[in-house]
Amino acid sequence: MRFVVAPDGAVLADVGGRLPGRGMWLEARRQALELALEKQSFARAAKRRVRVEPDLAERVEGLLAGRCLEGLGLARRAGQVVTGFERVRAALRTSEVALLLAASDAADDGRRKLAALAGDCRQVALFSRAELSLALGRENVVHAALLPGGLADRLALDVERLAGFRPPPTSSPWRQLDNVEAHSGAS
Repeated sequence: MRFVVAPDGAVLADVGGRLPGRGMWLEARRQALELALEKQSFARAAKRRVRVEPDLAERVEGLLAGRCLEGLGLARRAGQVVTGFERVRAALRTSEVALLLAASDAADDGRRKLAALAGDCRQVALFSRAELSLALGRENVVHAALLPGGLADRLALDVERLAGFRPPPTSSPWRQLDNVEAHSGAS
């Protein structure tokens, strides 16, 4: 994950990779950021005094979650998202699905049924029902499937980075993105 120093000396997370300035790269995990802050790694890398907000990790998580949800909304507008338990189940049975999403507050029974059909499909339970509903412009979105394509690839990368900052629900029967998958170039 890329960070830059603003002209006023503040350390900023560059989740989109577009901010000007010399980038400082860090593994996309909350623990790595906390260690870098503890060791004052940003000041050493920038070779100058920097100002780090105390809630930088929470801001990074918020930026990553916002980027993921924006990407999900974009995929919906492009017709690459299927929502609803029955539609998602049909998509898993009849077509290739790139990402399978469930609300973090979804019932375990529904998640288990879809996980059984998912096979090797990436499964994500990092967003609440309210977050998914807002991103997809529908009420009460619990299950969604993203069809393959460029938007799914970008969202998968962003989800992997977010997984390093936002722990999955502990009761999830789903196979979450593990450390091996999360480090496949997403840092």
